[in-house]
Amino acid sequence: MRDMQILSTPPASVASGPALAPTAGAAQRVLVFDACHVGVVLRAVLFVQLVVATAALFSAATPLEWLARMALFTSGTLPGTLLWLVVACGFKRLLQRLPRQAQYAAGMGLGALCGLHACAMLWLLGDGLRAPWLASAAGGMLLAALLVAALQLRARARAPAATTARLAELQSRIRPHFLFNTLNSAIALVRAEPAQAEALLEDLSDLFRAALAEPHASTTLDEEIALAQRYLAIEQVRFGARLRAHWQLDPQAGGARLPPLLLQPLVENAIRHGIEPSAEGGTLVLTTALRHGRAEITITNSLPPGPAPATRGHGIALRNVRERLSLLHDLQAEFSAGSHQGGWRVRILLPLEKSA
Repeated sequence: MRDMQILSTPPASVASGPALAPTAGAAQRVLVFDACHVGVVLRAVLFVQLVVATAALFSAATPLEWLARMALFTSGTLPGTLLWLVVACGFKRLLQRLPRQAQYAAGMGLGALCGLHACAMLWLLGDGLRAPWLASAAGGMLLAALLVAALQLRARARAPAATTARLAELQSRIRPHFLFNTLNSAIALVRAEPAQAEALLEDLSDLFRAALAEPHASTTLDEEIALAQRYLAIEQVRFGARLRAHWQLDPQAGGARLPPLLLQPLVENAIRHGIEPSAEGGTLVLTTALRHGRAEITITNSLPPGPAPATRGHGIALRNVRERLSLLHDLQAEFSAGSHQGGWRVRILLPLEKSA
């Protein structure tokens, strides 16, 4: 037997793996603002442009003059905003080593420099207008402070307190009757097929270790696939030939990060709403692939014949998955679910993060 602790939770270093085990040092090195996301860049640019559009109203008498003023201001503020985002992203790891207050100060200091850069651009394009250097630096600091505050709120949404609560909710989804069915299957196999009963209990042990382990922010696609395979191995004993599972896995996509315990509920839904209601059973296909630099995950299952309520019961789980992906990857992750060629398909796109 691989491990005698069938339903116990191993230490965090075993359950989560060396790369995912939380450490005191990592807990202290928290990045206050992270500007390396497409969604952050878009929101920051739109926010600054909204401020610019409002400021242009104070010095414009007509709509045409307002557009001209806005275009002039944008020529200075847009490069300054992008410069702030590029520098903040490029020095992300250096900023992460600083104390929290120093990260705030660095963001505001960088905002002042970018404000001066914007003022210089406007001075070059302003036909001899007086350059408000001090006001531009102060305005850059204020905008940077607002951006840092907004990004801090986003970081808090991804903080352990929030993700732990959502993960605990998802962990509780391992349904009691699934445990009872698994144990009953193991009891039935103990005398006739003891080796298969042992393998079944080992898979159940691994599944519950993952569910009861110390929550962490993310895991790899390879680890989530392994967990889903253990879950399907358990269900395969119960459904037998009625459950036809196929795996088409691309090793190049295995390093993508995703929230823990994300795939198992989706596979569970596929079996519960697609395989279990059908007397003939059905087919479940899980595919991973590398598409244009992103990891693509598709879970496709057949549906029972007739007007089966396949979409009912999916709403809560799918909303949970969509929200957790948004917390981890923002706009860089895509999620969709719906009917596909007579069955039901869930499709997820994840960014592949570069190794440090």
